[in-house]
Amino acid sequence: MSSVKVECVIKERNRIAESPVWEEGDGTLLFVDIMGQKIKRWDPVTNRTQSLATENLVGSVVPRQRGGYVAAEGTRFIAVDWEKQSITAIAQIDRQQDKIRFNDGKVDPAGRFFAGTMALGTNPAELERGQGALYSLQPDHTVHMHVDQVSLSNGLDWSPDQSTFYYIDSLSYRVDAFDYSVATGSISNRREVYRLEKEEGFPDGMCVDVEGRLWVACFNGGRVLRIDPQTGARMQTLRLPVDKITSCCFGGKDFCDLYVTSASEGLDDDALAGQPEAGSVFKITGLGAKGIAPYSFEG
Repeated sequence: MSSVKVECVIKERNRIAESPVWEEGDGTLLFVDIMGQKIKRWDPVTNRTQSLATENLVGSVVPRQRGGYVAAEGTRFIAVDWEKQSITAIAQIDRQQDKIRFNDGKVDPAGRFFAGTMALGTNPAELERGQGALYSLQPDHTVHMHVDQVSLSNGLDWSPDQSTFYYIDSLSYRVDAFDYSVATGSISNRREVYRLEKEEGFPDGMCVDVEGRLWVACFNGGRVLRIDPQTGARMQTLRLPVDKITSCCFGGKDFCDLYVTSASEGLDDDALAGQPEAGSVFKITGLGAKGIAPYSFEG
């Protein structure tokens, strides 16, 4: 097995970089800066990052089948026309619009956009609990709620055989699994897969590889964990030079590289001096693992 290498590839002080998605067609990395209210797109060939300002805090962005993107922003889903640099509202959730916001999201194998909410705030320990929920935006632009009483809706993905949905409510300190129906988009039979140890921090974003292993970003833990969801065993710990690790996705040639996002929000000058790459995006190579191409929203 080749040696694992961690490299800082997007040296920007994002406030909370999150929701990385590899765009295979263009060979670009799509992600958001939540507090910076920007959708960003990085080209590794030119090393240029383009960005589009959003009107509200933007939790996640996904590719759209017909072109452009869909994002979960504020308390609504929006369509993003990248060429025109424009945003159009698609659907609004009607709950506590001044108290909550969308956070992480991802498209399921049938083209539905799953995204969850949380109370406003940036310090997980101080958030008002149970204010969020997990939703899906259907291709016909209706919105379904799947889980209520969520404190900090975060990482999510599906098993390679599409029968299991993995989900993180960060303040539970664990990764859960549900039975999943691709036909209906319904989830059931919630159970715990992995509970984080104290030094591992909060579980944040995550992704799945072709073998069905989970890669879990640890906020305040400075690491990504590789978990076997069948046994609940931690198989590997990847350490990074910054504490606030927010999410990860596979990308690059054959989806063999792991891209990892981070945050600088809440760090004072002393902390930033100790971790000057906080808020940057990292690439980890030599893992001997391979990811699954992301799905696109069908609507």
